[in-house]
Amino acid sequence: MRLFVDTNIFLDLILKREEYRSALELLTACYNRICRGVVADITLLNIDYIASKQNVDVRAFIATIVDGFEVVGADNEICREALHLDNTDFEDSIQYILVKTHGCDLIVSNDKTFYYGEIKVLAAQAALTQIM
Repeated sequence: MRLFVDTNIFLDLILKREEYRSALELLTACYNRICRGVVADITLLNIDYIASKQNVDVRAFIATIVDGFEVVGADNEICREALHLDNTDFEDSIQYILVKTHGCDLIVSNDKTFYYGEIKVLAAQAALTQIM
């Protein structure tokens, strides 16, 4: 199963937020190839930016993501498709088109407002239940 992992899952782990344990289990499952983890290149930039605002050095963590996940990026065509979605969050729209383009089966996000189309969106704990 190919899981697209949204930025907030990584931030839950780094910043030890409420969903910390679920995020850790999910990312471990991806890293150990129980499922295939896919992330957008912008996720790495967002992680670095947000963590730096909290004075957290995440370079080693980002290296772990790069080693354990497929990193995908948007091109002109993906941006054009994202602009046509009926959604006000352009970043989510780009990520959704990336999900479809790269054949992901599921979007894992703890963002309750993440764009919901044909691909199912589950929180980390619910995704763990489905893949285990």
